[in-house]
Amino acid sequence: CGCIIPWNFPLVMQAWKLAPALAAGCTVVLKTSEKTPLTALYISKLVQEAGFPPGVVNTLSGFGPVAGKHLACHADVDKIAFTGSTAVGRMIEGYASNSNLKTVTLELGGKSPMIVFDDADVDVAVSLAHTALFLNQGQCCCAGSRTFVQEGIYDKFVAAMVKKAAAVKVGGCMEADIEQGPQIDDLQFQKVL
Repeated sequence: CGCIIPWNFPLVMQAWKLAPALAAGCTVVLKTSEKTPLTALYISKLVQEAGFPPGVVNTLSGFGPVAGKHLACHADVDKIAFTGSTAVGRMIEGYASNSNLKTVTLELGGKSPMIVFDDADVDVAVSLAHTALFLNQGQCCCAGSRTFVQEGIYDKFVAAMVKKAAAVKVGGCMEADIEQGPQIDDLQFQKVL
């Protein structure tokens, strides 16, 4: 099984890909993001120390257009599990169909709306909407980037949301009490603006 994981939440993504494949008795080639390879490489070291036979879990680091494409096109790979953007997911499907018609599972980015009705507890709704939007600096495929608020509480909700967002402490990720650290790169910075 070829598994391609994104840069955000690398430990969780690796677990989500490895666990079902290994439970089904498959060997795995895991392609990490070029932006965050160290977590997967460390877990691979732990897999080796745990006594997994050589070749059961294989970690590949590299750029998606090269390493990811090669993995998705390889005729000896019977399945690809990909988490990432919709655009790349479409490419993965094409590579799989043009090689050996391998099975493909895709977990793709999208918009996750939140609906807040007039009878909602505004403080709770604001807290949930804030977490949904700002979790992992907003770098999350399921970020709550759309919030629909019924007009009876709309003004109150917006005022509370603005107040909560303005109070967020922004700074370096190693500084104490920082709630909003840096984006992974400029491309992601532009996406979440």
